Amino acid sequence: MSGLKKRICAQISATGPINVAEYMAMCLFDPMEGYYTTRDPFGATGDFITAPEVSQMFGELCAIWLYTAWKGSGAPAQPLIAEIGPGRGTLMKDMLRTFERLSPSLAMDARFAMIEASPRLIDVQRKTLAHSVAQPLWCAEIDELPEGPLFIVGNELFDAIPIRQYVKSNGRWYERVVGCEEDGELVFMAGPGTVDQGLLPQDAATAPEGAIVELAPARAALMDRLSIRIAAQGGAGLFIDYGYETPAVGDSLQAMRAHTFADPLAEPGKADLTSHVDFHTLAQTARAAGLDAHLMEQGAFLLGLGLLERAGRLGAGAGAAEQRAIRAAVERLAGPEAMGRLFKVMAVARPGLLVPPFEQASPLFR
Repeated sequence: MSGLKKRICAQISATGPINVAEYMAMCLFDPMEGYYTTRDPFGATGDFITAPEVSQMFGELCAIWLYTAWKGSGAPAQPLIAEIGPGRGTLMKDMLRTFERLSPSLAMDARFAMIEASPRLIDVQRKTLAHSVAQPLWCAEIDELPEGPLFIVGNELFDAIPIRQYVKSNGRWYERVVGCEEDGELVFMAGPGTVDQGLLPQDAATAPEGAIVELAPARAALMDRLSIRIAAQGGAGLFIDYGYETPAVGDSLQAMRAHTFADPLAEPGKADLTSHVDFHTLAQTARAAGLDAHLMEQGAFLLGLGLLERAGRLGAGAGAAEQRAIRAAVERLAGPEAMGRLFKVMAVARPGLLVPPFEQASPLFR
């Protein structure tokens, strides 16, 4: 049994079962044995591959969107271009290179920032960006960012923010908690806490016994902070994650280790824990702060920004093996059976700023 699992069981023994959000937070962010504080999970040698690791084209197209949002905002001087939850820094590296090509004057005038709380990941990001022309500022919190219009991107950010779960038992919804059995194994169970019925999705009333509902107040709180900043000082936000546009009953908590799904309770701290993102709630939160919010599938977003054209230019003159790799990357990023439909892209901005390709689609949110 790992040290983290022993400590979780000891805490449960002392104070009682812990809710799912607390369990996720301990597994992911424990200072000594948390998943993100002790390992590099990204890439082929890690536990999962994110879109920036699939191809440089992803970061290039995100940069084009942010550049267009900046132009649409009146091209304010000294904009702040930031990434939140920047992983290994691959996305920012590709964006910095693209900004320099798109507009050298913007690349020189803009301020760049990375919002990252993990010292270990900051070291990785510094190495990734060591040879970039522009060097970003690192901040642990949104509130540490410099003043000014903020153009921010977050890729697979919200899925790792802890959620709370509720399970239906005897016709009522009780908070799902993690307990520890006598043999030291962790188990899910129903706790005594309940939930405000007004927070449940519409299909909760007809859900069967044992059904699960997920709520994510921490995600809404983060979106609220970002939205208030953009509403007050200008800018735009682009957030890419896997999730759904309509709240519904369902258990999406999952663990990923070595590119394979694992038991979320088996080895705390050794697997990535995530869940699907409720974009409906995030959009409502942004609107409550005075912003517009629009959503579309990742495949449509990337194709609308010119993914195929960029792939063609990259492949021109390349060998057969490289061309096959580029085609595979396009399929993985935009294909309906890969990331194209499961992943969604949400844009938030002040009213009136509708950046392509969102104006070409029927927004899922109004």
